[in-house]
Amino acid sequence: MNGSNGRFFGRGLPYVNIDDLTGRLIVIEGSDGVGRTTQIGLLKTWLEVQGFGVVETGWARSPLVGETIDLAKSGHDMNVLTFNLLYATDFADRLEHEIIPALRSGFIVLADRYIYTVFARAAARQADPQWIRDLFGFAIQPDLVLYLKVDVDTLIQRVLLSANLDYWEAGLDQYPGYDPYDSFVHYQARLLRQFNTLAREFHFQVIDARKSVEEVQLRLRKRIARLLNIPVVARV
Repeated sequence: MNGSNGRFFGRGLPYVNIDDLTGRLIVIEGSDGVGRTTQIGLLKTWLEVQGFGVVETGWARSPLVGETIDLAKSGHDMNVLTFNLLYATDFADRLEHEIIPALRSGFIVLADRYIYTVFARAAARQADPQWIRDLFGFAIQPDLVLYLKVDVDTLIQRVLLSANLDYWEAGLDQYPGYDPYDSFVHYQARLLRQFNTLAREFHFQVIDARKSVEEVQLRLRKRIARLLNIPVVARV
């Protein structure tokens, strides 16, 4: 298996050598409610059955600042600068201590969201887009980005059926005084527009997330099998 493309997104980490990475970095992007967690769990099991070592990673899972992010979000008082700096710290810790070591050992890393989520959220919150990209310039470019695309109406139905609206995912920091439902519609519509723009810029592989779990999984497996040069069955 050929290694990661070995390129940093921007200026990189000067003290980290990524020339010897033999694993693959596969990113699953998409807004909340599109089914990323379910699909990544199925992909992990499938890849392990194929004989691959798999590491799963995702936002706010760093042992360094994961709890700090949860605490900060619970207060509903974070500004855009603090919001992004906390997530940058989380990502930097996971990249150096989890993602790069796994890729160096030949593992497949399944990332539940990546820097593109930060780009989309920052743009939706009207942060300086170049500052955000410079901030995350230490990220490694992934081998494959699979974007679970959905329209805002479908997203609303799924989120309302699954749980209460999260303050930040509903964009209530951007629309104070709004009804949570109305804020969610406005914010998610802006967020999805940003994701669609990023999909064109960075050439995401787009998957229609409105399909059934099984059909979405099969489409994901086909794209990944092509990358890894392995066969895939015709059904899940």
